[in-house]
Amino acid sequence: MTFSIDQRGYYGEFGGAFIPEMLYPNIEYLRKNYLDIINEAAFQKEFRALLKDYVGRPSPLYFAKRLSAQYKTNIYLKREDLNHTGAHKINNTIGQILLAKRIGKKRIIAETGAGQHGVATATVCALMGLECIVYMGAIDIQRQAPNVARMRMLGAKVVPATSGSQTLKDATNEAIRDWINHPEETHYIIGSVVGPHPYPDMVAIFQSVISEEMQWQLLEQSGSSDPDLIIACVGGGSNAAGAYYHYLDKPNVRLVAVEAAGLGVDSGESAATSELGTKGIIHGSRTLLMQTADGQIIEPYSISAGLDYPGIGPMHAHLIDSGRAEAVSITDQEALDAAFQLTKIEGIIPALETAHAFAALDKIKFSEKDNIVINLSGRGDKDLETYIKYLDSE
Repeated sequence: MTFSIDQRGYYGEFGGAFIPEMLYPNIEYLRKNYLDIINEAAFQKEFRALLKDYVGRPSPLYFAKRLSAQYKTNIYLKREDLNHTGAHKINNTIGQILLAKRIGKKRIIAETGAGQHGVATATVCALMGLECIVYMGAIDIQRQAPNVARMRMLGAKVVPATSGSQTLKDATNEAIRDWINHPEETHYIIGSVVGPHPYPDMVAIFQSVISEEMQWQLLEQSGSSDPDLIIACVGGGSNAAGAYYHYLDKPNVRLVAVEAAGLGVDSGESAATSELGTKGIIHGSRTLLMQTADGQIIEPYSISAGLDYPGIGPMHAHLIDSGRAEAVSITDQEALDAAFQLTKIEGIIPALETAHAFAALDKIKFSEKDNIVINLSGRGDKDLETYIKYLDSE
């Protein structure tokens, strides 16, 4: 069994492009040309130069000595939080803005939940002098105020999504609606490995720099390029896709996908798609999603704005459905506890999304000799208000 995308745009039975007629020319053009554009020598030269000199890559692979001692194993942190803008999202927006310029698009739209993708999109639009509109759920605008301020300072127009749960799903709906109304001049920079083909593959390719670096960094430090486990949080799943990418077809490397259980998987306030979801279509692809028996989306919930999405990317749906990846669900409280543990033991404040990945250490089995890589996908500046509330309530 292969875990890479096939020529039809599917990972196993998940993926495809289920799109309105108005978007067909855009999607079809991307499908036919994205690999040629991305693999062009001039594109790669510009992309790699910006990753190095603008983003600050390679991001370090840090051996977490005290955390390792606590769990009696070897834990390495892939420090995506040290990238410019504070998360992995910039890897993808750099790639997509270069692609947008090459296909002549002058207007950029994006969706965002936690705000990190919105900030990364606004950043590259400022860098390239392009118009930027970011759709964000009204609730997320309230709980991620620092990132909203950054986007506006960078010149982006932040548009609140006031329908539904007023979170990531609804922001995505609004962005797609905009795209349908302005298809000729607009490129939609999707922030995760979701949406119609070729987006899941395109985003995964741009994020694959994470596992590309991980291989040689781990070889330098441990003598082996292959970790025993890779742990990453999954909402849509772009950081996990990047961390897994070069290990997908290496069964000796365990892949752990960590989802948000919210108030508990069976509480009715959760975003644990792999446990609660069934096969269906959302935002242009067939995947696992939380839905009622008659196909209505069940509103997700998580304390982390970046994980409260009712579906997962088709790559992750296939990895989990096939058994290649292990899914772990983490509650709000477990994520908060893990965040404060990392902060106090290693002096690193993680994003709430990333904190879910650290909490998985208490839920999975491993040995003392194992090399574990946790993708530290974002820093916690944006979540300080939530963390302060937690501190004040103790």
